[in-house]
Amino acid sequence: MYKVMKLDKIAAEGLGLFPLDQYEIGTEMTDPQAVILRSFDMHQTDLGQNLLAIGRAGAGVNNIPVQKCSEKGIVVFNTPGANANAVKELVIAGLFLASRDIAQGIAYCETLKGKGTEVSNLVEKNKKKFAGSEILGKTLGVIGLGKIGVMVANSALDLGMQVIGYDPFISVESAWGLSRQVQRATGLDMLLANSDYISLHTPLTDTTRGMLNAEKFARMKKGVRILNFSRGGIVNNDDLGLGIKNGTVARYVTDFPDDELLSMENVIPIPHLGASTQEAESNCAVMVAQQLRNFLENGNIKNSVNFPDCSLEENSNYRLVVMNKNIPNMVGQVSTILAKANVNIVEMLNKSKGDYACTIIDASSQPSSEMIKTIAKISGVVKVRLLDLKK
Repeated sequence: MYKVMKLDKIAAEGLGLFPLDQYEIGTEMTDPQAVILRSFDMHQTDLGQNLLAIGRAGAGVNNIPVQKCSEKGIVVFNTPGANANAVKELVIAGLFLASRDIAQGIAYCETLKGKGTEVSNLVEKNKKKFAGSEILGKTLGVIGLGKIGVMVANSALDLGMQVIGYDPFISVESAWGLSRQVQRATGLDMLLANSDYISLHTPLTDTTRGMLNAEKFARMKKGVRILNFSRGGIVNNDDLGLGIKNGTVARYVTDFPDDELLSMENVIPIPHLGASTQEAESNCAVMVAQQLRNFLENGNIKNSVNFPDCSLEENSNYRLVVMNKNIPNMVGQVSTILAKANVNIVEMLNKSKGDYACTIIDASSQPSSEMIKTIAKISGVVKVRLLDLKK
């Protein structure tokens, strides 16, 4: 029986994928094998010895101590693309919010409550204060061409915009999905200088933190409109404030408001609604549940942020899953231990990702508990387990 601890509300469509005769799911558990969550902050959470995997029903994993998990051999999963359409639709809404003073107009109408027959005349008299501009024919610069960025770029083309895309690390899959009409930016500065609108779709890392700063604002068109549905820290707030004051930034639409931004003019704050749709929550829950089950039951890894994608078809009843540091001779040491015990390797897969690797071995016979202990003592091995695939 696998124990899965649920730290947030998870859509029933996902939880329903865990068979009740094989899984126990609860909010309070001792030594669970897996954790499933959305936004719960795990940085102060004890990572028990039995914990094998953490599944985040969403893309970002800032709320999970990934490095600490790697050191303990705990696989951290996320669900890239599961909420992409939900975020894309909100970005498109952000384009219109940035262009047409819709939010400001609605706020003005709220002030007219109780004015009776005067309302119509006041609306007609003051509507010119909320005049905006159309997006047709304007240029949108998309920074980051992952799943969401590609969908935003393609949708903007459908709306009649010109689109420039920038992503030096674009994947083959994203490249296949990107419209050929999207112009490739030769560099970030080229995109900034030519865009009427800029949409951010990069993860928050040490290299992207504060990526839009005073230097970058100085390269932008006057009156640019910036959409940030990625992460708040990518834009330097102090420099943004100066950019708004000097007229460089006409509007800043963000899904990540903070106290500083709420005090700025021309900022349209949205309370982190990017993935807040029933469809997105269901998609994320289903994807993460499938990934956790496949790993717990078969040792296969898909969409992990700290270990490589690693999947092996069943070739025998007994499967060893070894999580280890990505250093030389790890596979050799494991195979030597098996050979000395006359355990044949039927099939094996070894893959690495950064500083860590995973080795899946289907064995001809069941390795003993002593063999498992010996493998676990190899310097660099962080976790090892034996799966009985015939169960």
